[in-house]
Amino acid sequence: MEVPFRHIRNDFPILQEKVYGKELIYLDNAATTQKPKVVVEAIEQGYYKTNANIHRGVHYLSMRATEAHESARACVARFLNASDPAEIVFTRGTTEAINLVASSFGEAFCNEGDVILCSEMEHHSNIVPWQLLCQRKKLQLKVIPILDNGDLDRQALRAMLTSEVRLLAITHVSNVLGTINPVKEIIRLAHEHNIAVLIDGAQAVPHVKVDVLDLDADFYAFSGHKMYGPAGIGVLYGKRKWLDQMPPYQGGGEMIAQVHFSGSTWNELPYKFEAGTPDFIGSTALAKAIEYVEHLDMDAIARYETDLMHYATDALLQLGDVRIFGTSVHKSAVISFQLGNIHPFDVGTLLDRMGLALRTGHHCAQPLMDRFGIEGTIRASFAVYNVPEEVDVLITALKRIRTMF
Repeated sequence: MEVPFRHIRNDFPILQEKVYGKELIYLDNAATTQKPKVVVEAIEQGYYKTNANIHRGVHYLSMRATEAHESARACVARFLNASDPAEIVFTRGTTEAINLVASSFGEAFCNEGDVILCSEMEHHSNIVPWQLLCQRKKLQLKVIPILDNGDLDRQALRAMLTSEVRLLAITHVSNVLGTINPVKEIIRLAHEHNIAVLIDGAQAVPHVKVDVLDLDADFYAFSGHKMYGPAGIGVLYGKRKWLDQMPPYQGGGEMIAQVHFSGSTWNELPYKFEAGTPDFIGSTALAKAIEYVEHLDMDAIARYETDLMHYATDALLQLGDVRIFGTSVHKSAVISFQLGNIHPFDVGTLLDRMGLALRTGHHCAQPLMDRFGIEGTIRASFAVYNVPEEVDVLITALKRIRTMF
C-alpha cells in the first residue's frame, strides 16, 4: 500500500529507539501519541525564552507568554472551527473537561429525577463523572446499548431521547472498537428534544477533521497528548450560551473579576473556568502539534490511517483464530482483538519482548468488556507515522506467540 507519510518518521526521534535490542514498533497511539521535534522544541523554547506567568504581568516576558498562550487558544478555535476563541477553555485533558461540564452544567441545569444519557462504549472518563453527578443531585444515568458489530443502537437512542433527558454524553470515536459514531446526526436528534450534547473527542481529533459548528455540538472535549501534543493540556469547547450560564468549576486566581470577603464576582469567558496558573507552555506546544497535523492535512491523515487499519485487519483475519471486537463499516484506526484462548496480558508481555508496544486489558472501558463477556483485549492503535511493515512484524510475532501456546 502507498505510504504518503513515511518521511515524517524522522520527525519523531523516539521511533529510532530500540526495545530489548529490537526496533521499537509503537502501536499504542490510542493511549498516547509520540511527539514530533517541533512540539518538544516549543516546550524547550517556552521555558528558555518566554517563561513568565501570564495575564497579570506588565513586563516583557509576561506579555510575550500571554500573547503565545492566547494565540494558542485562537489556533485551537480555528482548528475546531469554533466561532469565538472565548468558547475554548484549556483544561488538563479530556477527563477534566468532562468533569468540568458534569460539575458546572449539572449544577446549573440538572434537577432531581432528570436523566443523563451515555452509551455502552464510553471510556470511564465519560461514565464516572456522570455517576458522581447523579449521586450528588439524585439523577438517573441511562445507557444506550450497542449492536454486536460495535455500532450504536440508533433505534434505542431515539426511544431514549425523552423530555427528562438533560444531557447526552457520547464518544465521537470508541477507544476500543474504533467505531466512528454519527455524532452530527445524534446531535440533531438530541436537539429536537432540547437535549444538550457533550462529545468526547479524545480519539477523534487526531484522526478526523472536526468542525464543531457543522456538528452543532454543545460541548466537545479532547486531549493534547493523544494528538502529538504534550501531556497535561486539553481543551473543552463549549457554546457560549451554556458557558455564560454555568457556574465556575474551580475557584482561585484568574477566574475572578473582584474578590471581597463579602463576596466575589467572576471573570469573563473563558477565564471563568481557568482557575490558577494555566499550562501556558503546554498550550503553545499544543498549537505546534495542531499546526503540524494541519500541514499534513487531516483528510489525508484519515485516508491513510483507514487504509492502514484495513491492511492490519485483513492480516489479522488471515491468521485464523482471531476475534476482532468492533467491525463497524465506519471505523477509525483502532483494532481490539483476542488471539485464540491466550490471555491478552500474556500476548502483550511477549509482544513487548519483541519490541512491539500494544495495549492490553479493559482499556478503561469495563462496561464495554462486560457487554461482550470478556475481561480484556489486545489493542493495536495506529498513528500517521506507522507503516505497513510494522503490521507485518506484528503478524509474524503473533504467529510465533501462537506456537508457544
